Amino acid sequence: MTVDAALTRRSLLIAGGAAAAVAVAADASAAAPVFLHGVASGDPLPDGVLLWTRVTPTPEAQPGSGLGPTVTVTWQVATDAAFAGVVQSGQVATGPERDHTVKVDVRGLQPATTYWYRFGTGGAWSPTGRTLTAPATDVAVALLRFGVVSCSNWEAGYFAPYRLLAQRGDLQAVVHLGDYLYEYASGGFAASGTVVRQAQPTHEIVTLADYRIRHAQYKSDPDAQTLHAAVPWIITWDDHEVANDMWSDGAENHDPATEGSFAARVAAARQAYAEWMPVRLGTDGAIYRRVRFGRLAELSMLDLRSYRSQQASGTAVDDPSRTITGDSQMAWLKQGLASSGAQWKIVGNPDMIARVDVGTLPAWLLGPIGKLLGIPSNGFAINTDQWDGYNADRDELVNHLRANSVRDTVFITGDIHTSWANELVTKSTVGSPTAVEFVVPSVTSDNVDDFVGLPPGWAGPIAASIVRAANSHVKWAELEGHGYGVLEVRPEACRMDWYHVRDRKDRNTTATRVKGYRVATGVSRLTAV
Repeated sequence: MTVDAALTRRSLLIAGGAAAAVAVAADASAAAPVFLHGVASGDPLPDGVLLWTRVTPTPEAQPGSGLGPTVTVTWQVATDAAFAGVVQSGQVATGPERDHTVKVDVRGLQPATTYWYRFGTGGAWSPTGRTLTAPATDVAVALLRFGVVSCSNWEAGYFAPYRLLAQRGDLQAVVHLGDYLYEYASGGFAASGTVVRQAQPTHEIVTLADYRIRHAQYKSDPDAQTLHAAVPWIITWDDHEVANDMWSDGAENHDPATEGSFAARVAAARQAYAEWMPVRLGTDGAIYRRVRFGRLAELSMLDLRSYRSQQASGTAVDDPSRTITGDSQMAWLKQGLASSGAQWKIVGNPDMIARVDVGTLPAWLLGPIGKLLGIPSNGFAINTDQWDGYNADRDELVNHLRANSVRDTVFITGDIHTSWANELVTKSTVGSPTAVEFVVPSVTSDNVDDFVGLPPGWAGPIAASIVRAANSHVKWAELEGHGYGVLEVRPEACRMDWYHVRDRKDRNTTATRVKGYRVATGVSRLTAV
């Protein structure tokens, strides 16, 4: 069977697919109380996938409690939802030392194949999950689709985008670009100041128990459970998985005098993340990694928090000693993009890489007077927490792509709660973009109209027009919607479609497609679809 035929057959299974996702959700609601947090899969390979669940063996074994017995959990992987054709199985022990979470890295599977999986203990079975392995690395692939999400804040609304993505039935995977959860105390960052549903614990999370409890709450959301059970996820973290505007040695909202050692807080947050998320971490805890999908696409997931220099302003953003990636990750990224055997090089990028200048002209058009005025080389930036605050790293990466003739590079980005279609240029490449960037909105987190307290249709369009007037490489910006993106990858083009929900405070809300942009192979210019 050809790969295209195999993928077509799989697509039919997936299309039987949207119904399958509904069946998974129904199964979740009927599952035994011992499996309260659903199931998940992640980081698909051609021969394997990572499986996850959490078991509550006794009433006292609550998340973060440190209580409860060690239990043995059985896992099964099958070619059918009835588990008549079990192809892999095993057992694993879990207990309070890992918060009763279970992670199994299953291998020996077939590429480009749909599988079903479940967990069992004490005579009870978990909800049934569905997952997909990646195509073999050396085969041609005709089509891939990914759901793309970021910034899912519990207190700001419901996770309807997850439900709507699960209902599609045509996704290879979901890419989550960070801020899967938020660390704030209840009311610290809600929906325009309104708490739609209260976070637990109600105080700002700092300890290991705190982070475990918050992760458990997010995994209790029925829409999150539905999407986790429907397709594999490929995820990375941003700042709120630890603390706001985090850098390598601190964060904007971490006070050592009252909250203790920042290193201890990071260790607690990272441990809980490793326990509760379906992600492979390196032996050193590194989360940056690559996932390959045949010869069509390779996805490089970045970590832009663990190694970065502290945020700066003014001309300090030009300092070549400052970094957003860290030296090792930058070398890994450059080498991987230049040597990739995949046509499309997709970069999972937690923080926006395209410039966003303020003022009526980019600062470099002011010429030498810019130096006298202390203007940074890439212009006065709106947000120096993103790549705009680390000009040397961005220039290094762009120069590397150009020097090595690396084409078909697409950055997919989260973090800023809004929707953008950008061409990637720097001071030395104005008019000749090197790559493109698609930025997806928040699932629920506040954006422009929420922050200023005005009805939709007022502040957002005005702000977007100002941004576009000063940044010709920004082809589209929408600053008010919440929702998700769908990335479609074909040999001839890569395309993003943006979908915005009608009301993030309504669990049953619907979504509308608001825009689409594509980039054709061999060029780095965007075209509206």
